Amino acid sequence: MGTFKTLVNRNRKLFFKDKGMLFSSLITPIILIVLYATFLAKVYKDSFVSNIPEVLHISEKLINGTVAGQLAAALLAVSCVTVTFCVNLTMVQDRANGVRKDFDVSPVRKPVIYLGYFFSTVLNSLMVNLLALVLCLGYVWMMGWYLTVFDVVLLIFDMILLVLFGSVLSSIVCYPLNTQGQMSAVGTIVSAGYGFVCGAYMPISNFGEGLQKAMSYLPGTYGTALIKNHMLRGVFEEMEVQGFPKEVVTGIADSLDCNPVFRGNVVKPETMILIMIITIVVLGGIYLLITTLPEKK
Repeated sequence: MGTFKTLVNRNRKLFFKDKGMLFSSLITPIILIVLYATFLAKVYKDSFVSNIPEVLHISEKLINGTVAGQLAAALLAVSCVTVTFCVNLTMVQDRANGVRKDFDVSPVRKPVIYLGYFFSTVLNSLMVNLLALVLCLGYVWMMGWYLTVFDVVLLIFDMILLVLFGSVLSSIVCYPLNTQGQMSAVGTIVSAGYGFVCGAYMPISNFGEGLQKAMSYLPGTYGTALIKNHMLRGVFEEMEVQGFPKEVVTGIADSLDCNPVFRGNVVKPETMILIMIITIVVLGGIYLLITTLPEKK
């Protein structure tokens, strides 16, 4: 256990020592929230308002609160996964710089070395994404606050699940990489594509039926839906207080992917959590398995 803690601390210190990696990781959530608020907010708002029946009156604060909640949920869903690929660069750097040769001749078992990479990635990613959460909550507070303390606690829990998912996924993807160029290419692909694949940039309900079915098999879809549910729960409750029919509120929730459908059945938040936990455990088992296999020289 002492060796494992030493490896985790060593990897974390390397992350903080690399000022470029640290700065890029910390600045990413700030850049994302500025870009989202600048470019996506109007798209979200126009889409939301167009789906509201003309006979219903909705306050500007509630509209802004809904848009801000959707935007914040999308940012967190993407950031929790994509940041892990940036943070996990230490694993690839050690192999590229020849540091792994020293580890290979040490008495430390290989799975312990890779678990050190994994848990340092989890801890560093959580630090970065907690900063993103603070920024998102600040933005929501300015636009329209309908969250409770319990909602914030659930959001933190959702983020932990997504960071664990992203960390184990990035660990599996990064395991065979040998150069920083390969890692940069993978990071670029993930950063560019994950937001669309998980339904963060655009609600899955806007896609074609075939694509909706395909995305219903991806665990990231449910991670995003989970954050949207907890970020927008207070908004939907306020809509009912203001006299919105339950059917209208449900329709809005459906359009925002808060009620994802799998094979014709609506997936509840409790089931989404179970899906994420099972996915993390399965991917974690795969990661541990591949770390026991001999590496190609």
